[in-house]
Amino acid sequence: MFTEKKTNSSTESQRNIIGATTAIIGDISSDGDFRIDGKIEGNIKTSGRLIVGKNGFIKGTIECANADIEGKISGKLTCSSTLNLKSSSIVDGEVHIEKLAVEPGATFNATCNMKGVKALKNDTTKQERKKSVS
Repeated sequence: MFTEKKTNSSTESQRNIIGATTAIIGDISSDGDFRIDGKIEGNIKTSGRLIVGKNGFIKGTIECANADIEGKISGKLTCSSTLNLKSSSIVDGEVHIEKLAVEPGATFNATCNMKGVKALKNDTTKQERKKSVS
């Protein structure tokens, strides 16, 4: 009767919350999602979603699948999918992403490298111009 345990083997559905009154100095790693409302100085690595609340602040290196930012980030951010910057967000540093969504009012002072974006070749453009002129 008491030996039966209910366990949740899916760590992806877990959400880790760093509260507004919490400050952490150090590295954090998890497979679950994160919501940061406090301050973190260090590295964060998760295969899930990162949410930074309006009062949240992260200084360090971040690796995640998706991110929704309302607060402030300073450092290097690598997002394997989509980065959503809300109007109150401030991002300073280096950003590596696949997709970017920016609301009006967001501050984005970062070098940005988007995966999957192919550069246009000058030769192709010149050939297309010659065809349209002829």
